[in-house]
Amino acid sequence: MKTIEITVDAKGNATVAIRGFAGPECREASRFLERALGPTATERLTAEYYGQPQQAGRRIEQSS
Repeated sequence: MKTIEITVDAKGNATVAIRGFAGPECREASRFLERALGPTATERLTAEYYGQPQQAGRRIEQSS
């Protein structure tokens, strides 16, 4: 299943976890969120990112 999970902490920092997308498709799926939330503080490609589409994942964090 393809999912995008957004978590915002008490300080307003957002963490976005993208699952179910393969490779570049993952970045395309989250591009609108990166634009809306602002500059990416860190990006961590998970092992899932390099796996099969149903297991692919990516995690990005924005700081306020």
